[in-house]
Amino acid sequence: MLSRLAEERATGVLTRERGVLYLVEGQVVHAESPATPGLDVLLTTRGALGSDGWWEAVSEAGADRRVGRFLVDSGRLTAGALELCHLGALYDAAFFTLGPSSGPARFRYGVAHWIGPVRPVSVDAVERETLRRRDLLHRIWPEPGTDTEPLVRTGRAVDSALPPRQRTVLDQVDGERTASDISLVLGRPGFHTLVDLRRLAAAGIVTPRSPTITSGPVAAGSGPDEPGPGSSGPDGSRTPQEAPATPLSPVSTVVAQAAEAAQASADPDVALLRRLRDALEAL
Repeated sequence: MLSRLAEERATGVLTRERGVLYLVEGQVVHAESPATPGLDVLLTTRGALGSDGWWEAVSEAGADRRVGRFLVDSGRLTAGALELCHLGALYDAAFFTLGPSSGPARFRYGVAHWIGPVRPVSVDAVERETLRRRDLLHRIWPEPGTDTEPLVRTGRAVDSALPPRQRTVLDQVDGERTASDISLVLGRPGFHTLVDLRRLAAAGIVTPRSPTITSGPVAAGSGPDEPGPGSSGPDGSRTPQEAPATPLSPVSTVVAQAAEAAQASADPDVALLRRLRDALEAL
């Protein structure tokens, strides 16, 4: 559908389950998705623009669909800074908008966004970047659960060499927040958060919350044959701090070795990750 709209040089808005794309003469000029912070959040959170300056621009130029032009003409942003931040927000929101969806896609002709023209991007460029990002996420960690599910820490020790950006994301993992929630809290592009969380998952530090995990103290009668809440990980294996102090089985040895290698690598090999998964399933 998007390719057909590009061929038609259509102008309007394409609506999908996880976001919208605005087109002008067949090119993408803006994108928004609830899965990632919008341009206003990215600009104000990073200090490039004050909140008052943003809302003044919306008030003064929103009706004329010239908010971007107003920000530049009023001296609040340079043209280069606006263009760079807008392109980042566009590709980020487009990634989520064009993701797998079970809902219908609709296009409304003639609809324009109030931000106004900044820098159009071809449909081909948006599609290439979306596919590149999907491939990158798969190479880091092939399981997509970390992208959408509430996340928990596994209890695995965190290496002191963990990059500051990943540590900042990890600090927001509380058993309730999803990747999108963390992006909104930090005012950070959603795709960047997905990358950090998949690397943390590959290192065995975070995992999607299991539906069976509940909060609260372990029941008094819990024992080796009656594990209390939280005694098992999502795959049914025991968490590291609760593992029995017995010699490791051959399978457990594989798990330990593979997990150590995954944690040491910023971009783990997919074959290693699959080996780790197979070993966990065999426990």
